[in-house]
Amino acid sequence: MAVDYMSLLKLDERELAQRRAFFEITDEDLARVAKLRDFAARHGDAIVDDLYQLILGHADSRAFFADETMVRRVKSMQKQYFLGLFAGNCDLRYVQDRLRVGASHERIGLEPKWYLGAYGRYLRLLLDRLFTDFPAAEAQAAFRSLSKLVAFDTALAMDTYIAANLDTVARHQAAIRELSTPVIRVYDRVLLLPLVGTVDTHRAQQIMETLLLRTVEDQAKAIIVDIAGVPVVDTKVADHLLKTTAAVRMLGAVTIITGISAQVARTMVQLGVDLSSIETRARLADGIELALAKVGRVIAVKA
Repeated sequence: MAVDYMSLLKLDERELAQRRAFFEITDEDLARVAKLRDFAARHGDAIVDDLYQLILGHADSRAFFADETMVRRVKSMQKQYFLGLFAGNCDLRYVQDRLRVGASHERIGLEPKWYLGAYGRYLRLLLDRLFTDFPAAEAQAAFRSLSKLVAFDTALAMDTYIAANLDTVARHQAAIRELSTPVIRVYDRVLLLPLVGTVDTHRAQQIMETLLLRTVEDQAKAIIVDIAGVPVVDTKVADHLLKTTAAVRMLGAVTIITGISAQVARTMVQLGVDLSSIETRARLADGIELALAKVGRVIAVKA
């Protein structure tokens, strides 16, 4: 699903005005670069070719381009980007186009150091050609205006790269959390959550949210939480279990804790933890049998 970076970065007219003011991009700057369109058209191909001599000349950055077809395609896109510098506007449409740069770089895994280096090469190439084509004072004024736009674009690319990276990390973390709290439907209105690993405060909150959501979705009456895979069951873990049980009870379901070993039982007693309000069983099989009984089902044992 495509990310709306305009909304994510809160890039509206007000934010755009603030950014333009900070980068000191004036209407005079935009008018000045607009007059350089012929210059851009004249030198665009050569500048893009020179830029890609840098990119393709380094093995690490060259690795992002699979073949010559891809190189030709990105060169064409880069030419459009270059010409866009001389459009003479810096509105929200311009910003939207620039945001795609950072997003595309993050998507293929291109690190910021590579395109920051490319922006630096842009500026040097522009400087050389401006001073070749125009008198010194005119070239200097044009370069000053263009350098503001390049810095503006660099910031947008970085913002988008960071936002895209954070979005990717958030989605990965969500997937990991989902895997760490796998709620299994054992039977109609009976759910099982096998816990493995440490239960800290953040994970405990995730467990509660997941269980409450699935309890409502499945209209569950019995929730089995198996803690056989939890290495340490102390007062903090017990407190999390008590809170989860209380929350589930408010939805009309009962929580059954299984996987209680002799060592865990002894530790709980020594710590003075009161689990009398929670249904507990040593074995998962016993917990499932109890849960089925809660919904009026009995496991028949053949003689």
